[in-house]
Amino acid sequence: MRTVNRLILVEEQAVLAAIAIGIGVIVGIGLFVPFVALSYRRRGRLSLGRMLLWFAALVYFWAIWTYTLLPLPDPDAIRCVGMITDPLDMVRDVRKAIAAPGRTLTNPAVLQLAFNVLLFVPLGFFLRVLGGRGIIAALLVGFGLSLFIETTQLTGVWGIYPCAYRFFDVGDLITNTTGALLGSILALVVPRAHRGLAVAPDAGRPRPVTRGRRALAMLCDGIGFSLLAWTISIATQLYVGYVLDDRALMVEGELAGFVGTACAAALWLLFTLATGQSIGDFSVQLRYRGSRLPEFVARLLRWAGGVAALTAFGLLPQPFGFASGLLLLLACVLFVFTRQGRGLPGILSGQQLTDAREQRADARRQPAS
Repeated sequence: MRTVNRLILVEEQAVLAAIAIGIGVIVGIGLFVPFVALSYRRRGRLSLGRMLLWFAALVYFWAIWTYTLLPLPDPDAIRCVGMITDPLDMVRDVRKAIAAPGRTLTNPAVLQLAFNVLLFVPLGFFLRVLGGRGIIAALLVGFGLSLFIETTQLTGVWGIYPCAYRFFDVGDLITNTTGALLGSILALVVPRAHRGLAVAPDAGRPRPVTRGRRALAMLCDGIGFSLLAWTISIATQLYVGYVLDDRALMVEGELAGFVGTACAAALWLLFTLATGQSIGDFSVQLRYRGSRLPEFVARLLRWAGGVAALTAFGLLPQPFGFASGLLLLLACVLFVFTRQGRGLPGILSGQQLTDAREQRADARRQPAS
């Protein structure tokens, strides 16, 4: 029976971990483009290590909620519990565990205390390394977050349940806050230059235009365009189904897909015509320049060779719609075989890829007239 219970517990923990990772991935994809743009403006580039650290912080944020609130019990099967307000109660439990014969380290009271401390160690670590905040912030945020979690449990998830089904424990407030403090101290091993959100001294310095950077711009365009088109499509479906009350058209979804793709492509067109960059180019500080064509025409052709326009071509009636996939394939091939990966946009517009910061650096070097 004990083995079966352990297997059930392991399965529950694995499910909770999968939920946290899954939500973290979904939210991370949604925040990817703004994160890349912010990284290039604050750090001058995208660091894989720092990106993974931010992703870990995102997963950790959701893990706190999944491990402290889930699984939600059946309202008809809950057992109401009270409050543990004596901070020494956990001390007495640990002392009993030490005094009792057997394996002290596997005692539930010891494991719970250790888990409550370890659960908040990453919080203090992330606050210092990613947020640039020290011990005081770790103490305040750790205590505040722990208090919010305990209050959520005390109120039955803010009234969803008629009473608390988990104990409000003052001891948890102490151990959680201690964990955040330890995490902040542990983060001191990370060099100061790699901590915080401050703008790097060389963030505005132009850097070489590499194929990998161009690929990152294409990825940002693809993710950003897809998310925007999907969001507009969902909003259109809801409008058709619940405002126009046409459920059949809502379920069919073709109109919503057309509207979403067309609106996203139009936004990419306006942005490119206004700035000379796609949103992906803007995110990684790239710019196409040097065409013999009029600037407006060059920008229009730059858009025509990008992800948004090539995807929008799929909206055309057959056989023209079939060309969308072929053009996307051609764009990928040209990315591989053109200088710096300038690809189809560069060929159509007759432009070369440059670092967008070069223009600003040149403007600063020019003497005032």
